[in-house]
Amino acid sequence: MPLQSLFDTPKPVVGVIHLIPLPTAPRWRNNFRDVLDRAEQEAVALASGGVDGILVENFFDAPFNRGAVDPAVVSAMTLAVHRVKQMVNLPVGVNVLRNDGKSAMAIASCTGAQFIRVNVLAGGMVTDQGIIEGIAYELLRYRRDLGSEVRIFADVLVKHSQPLGFSPVNLTHLVQDTIERSLADGVIISGSVTGEEPSLQELKTACLACQQSGTPLWIGSGANPDNVAQLLTYADGVIVASSLKKHGQITHPIDPLRVMRFMEAVHQVRESSKNNVN
Repeated sequence: MPLQSLFDTPKPVVGVIHLIPLPTAPRWRNNFRDVLDRAEQEAVALASGGVDGILVENFFDAPFNRGAVDPAVVSAMTLAVHRVKQMVNLPVGVNVLRNDGKSAMAIASCTGAQFIRVNVLAGGMVTDQGIIEGIAYELLRYRRDLGSEVRIFADVLVKHSQPLGFSPVNLTHLVQDTIERSLADGVIISGSVTGEEPSLQELKTACLACQQSGTPLWIGSGANPDNVAQLLTYADGVIVASSLKKHGQITHPIDPLRVMRFMEAVHQVRESSKNNVN
């Protein structure tokens, strides 16, 4: 399904809100008002800077569980996503780390969010949480049971992990399996760690594999104003966090000026594409 049916522009940019620690997290500050205030501030900063969508994550809840999160986290994220949707008129997504796709689907379906990110939809990955196995079987049936139309954007070779199984990895087959056998609505490719861009070769390979089925390909990490033009040569959209933070530091809040600078670079890509078509 083309991204234009979800976003109003080609090559959409989704900015990420990293929620400050939620209840039960080791760094929880016992003040949910702070969580909502920060989410509101970052939603406004992203929207005013011109992003095309927002993804809400419990990023600062580390260390993460490899499976289902605590019910308090689901409750807190539901309230935060609901508040973000009240603040901005943009498509909103949910990612419940490390791989709780069912909770993300429930939150999105109940709040009216339009998409979720799933770190391991297919296959198996060795991570700092241990071995995480794909959840496509459960998640796709859960979406059907909910009667939901929330889209599933799935990582392939997600960052901070190594594939479990045969070596060398055939990226083409992994992308195809994620689309054809796990029914992902979009594929995400990232660098090996947070803030690192994917290699150009991997990006080209994933692009070709996605094109066979017309499935959107997202950049999941490492995009910045200097490289986004090259990345969008092959990708259909960008999910970005670190580059939009104050001083480019992941622990800092969103910087509206950095958001605008990033979007200026993306607008140049869009204008160039229009000129080439004309």
